[in-house]
Amino acid sequence: MTAHLPLTAEAVSALETRGCTCLDWSRVRVSAGFDPARVRNVHFQGDIRLGSLAGSPEVEEGVPLTAGLSDATIVDCEIGDDVRISNVGCLARYRVEDGAVVTGVGSAVTRPGARFGNGVEASPVNEGGGREVTLYAEMSSQYAYLMAMHRHGEGLVEGLRRIAEGYAEGAACDRGRIGAGARVDQVGRMIDVNVGPAAQVLGAERLGNGTILSEPEAPARVGAGVCAEDFIIAEGAEVEDGVVLHTAFVGQGVQLGKQFSAENSLFFANCEGFHGEACSIFAGPYTVTHHKSTLLIAGIYSFYNAGSGTNQSNHMYKLGPVHQGVIQRGTKNGSFSYMRWPTVVGPFCVIIGKHLNNFDIGDLPFSYVTEEDGESLCTPAMNMFTVGTVRDGDKWPTRDRREGTTKRDQIRFEVYSPYTVGKMLRGEALLKELYEGTSREVELVRHKGVVIKRLLLRRSARNYADGIDAYLRGRVLERASEARRAGDAEALRQVLASGDGVHSADWTDVGGLLMPRERLRRIEAAVAGGELDSPAALDAAFAEAAAAYEADEWEWVRAVWRDRTGTSAEDLTPACLDQIEADHRKAAASFVRRILADAEKEFDPIARFGYGLEGGETERDRDFAAVRGGFDDNSFVRQMRDQLDAG
Repeated sequence: MTAHLPLTAEAVSALETRGCTCLDWSRVRVSAGFDPARVRNVHFQGDIRLGSLAGSPEVEEGVPLTAGLSDATIVDCEIGDDVRISNVGCLARYRVEDGAVVTGVGSAVTRPGARFGNGVEASPVNEGGGREVTLYAEMSSQYAYLMAMHRHGEGLVEGLRRIAEGYAEGAACDRGRIGAGARVDQVGRMIDVNVGPAAQVLGAERLGNGTILSEPEAPARVGAGVCAEDFIIAEGAEVEDGVVLHTAFVGQGVQLGKQFSAENSLFFANCEGFHGEACSIFAGPYTVTHHKSTLLIAGIYSFYNAGSGTNQSNHMYKLGPVHQGVIQRGTKNGSFSYMRWPTVVGPFCVIIGKHLNNFDIGDLPFSYVTEEDGESLCTPAMNMFTVGTVRDGDKWPTRDRREGTTKRDQIRFEVYSPYTVGKMLRGEALLKELYEGTSREVELVRHKGVVIKRLLLRRSARNYADGIDAYLRGRVLERASEARRAGDAEALRQVLASGDGVHSADWTDVGGLLMPRERLRRIEAAVAGGELDSPAALDAAFAEAAAAYEADEWEWVRAVWRDRTGTSAEDLTPACLDQIEADHRKAAASFVRRILADAEKEFDPIARFGYGLEGGETERDRDFAAVRGGFDDNSFVRQMRDQLDAG
């Protein structure tokens, strides 16, 4: 730690000559190499520690300014080396670390016992309360999911609250921090806010009771006009352009801007929120809303895309806004779609139109739900064969903006997994039951708030079955591939036998992490019992669960394979596997052809409307080709055709 020495009489005289004042110069101490010539028009008060003030910190890339203090009031602060502070109305009780720049700030003050947004309770998912999440700066989506959604776990919420409160108590301090290399510029008011290293806080209007986590590898940015109260902003996040936050968590790689507003809301890895509004939402990883007319309220989402004008309502004019929506991973809303809570939507569904009734299609994944004559018409399994679903599975991993040292949210990106395929199994059984129990004279079958055309029941069940079997064959072949190539029968049997994974018939999506419910129950019991009693311990448990995904998945695949085929995976012979591979190639080719047929719609005559203005069909087609290219040249189409050729 840098040693600080009392000011010499010569240094005090030099400072006073340069317009500096202090009630008690003996409380100002400086490090070796301190240069009074770099201090001008500063009022010091209380205990002050000053660094050398040498060097030239950068305010913009390639634009260095001389370190020093000028035109500021500084109270009870510790200032590091190579710091620039100028035009600050009041900087009180802060540790400003090496290379930081603080300029044009009205006031930046830390009050005694500040907790910097830690320990604040947000109310996501249900605006009426009851799902409160206690915030702390290094919170993961898994912790928040358990605390919000597993209120039924005995002792669990209390254990999670103890973890958060322990963190908040440890973060409490009488002095705030502006980290090394951070820049705080043109900020109106900043009270009880910690600013991490390399963060950029530029033009924010008002910040209160918050933490801005940051590091050089993943600097956070808070920009012009931002107002935030009771907040956490994580590494690599960008919050700018007039965003308003109240009681909010903004996770790693999140981008909020263009006058977006949010209260009592949590945004986890790589979410995007622009223009619109969020109230009491749990935005799991990759939740995206980009439009002014969009309101997300009282719901839980992940890998979600809200079309323009998407809206929900969480009250039915009875006991107030106490209803909630559950939108499982991968779902999209079409433009100006509406849903009334409570509603449950299964994974990878598409919701189009205005739905005034409540429905539950949690076990009908990959469905389209459209509004038809006031009814919610469900077409199960339709979204399995669309270009968008295939592209989603490919694009999400490539769009991970988290570049920090630690990625706290554990995420699995698989479209087909024991979680989704388990729902497909239940959906297949349900559709068969509805088909067998419905008279031929009935056109529409009602199920939990939606209607399904009877003629689609058997076809949709078959689509689910084809998807289930394709997934199982793919996992078996992948597992057996190395031993098959080696021609080792015993190694083949061993690799297809049970491993060290955890088997559970049911899987769950815990804030972006797919895992067996049995493994989750063990974590919950450890939290409730006090064995997992810190953020680090809890994060390590979920990291272990993420690392065990493949082993756990195999145990699930083995069990379902046995139930579905009547044979054990370890009893499969090379000849059996050859037949499985032949069947799999045939089914995969059929699947790819259906995807290509869907992709080709993007190049049909309707897609060419508006091209080649003032010309005929020839000019239209040339204009279309110049803008969109050709079907055969499209990168996605080439990728799909390569799969066909490889098959």
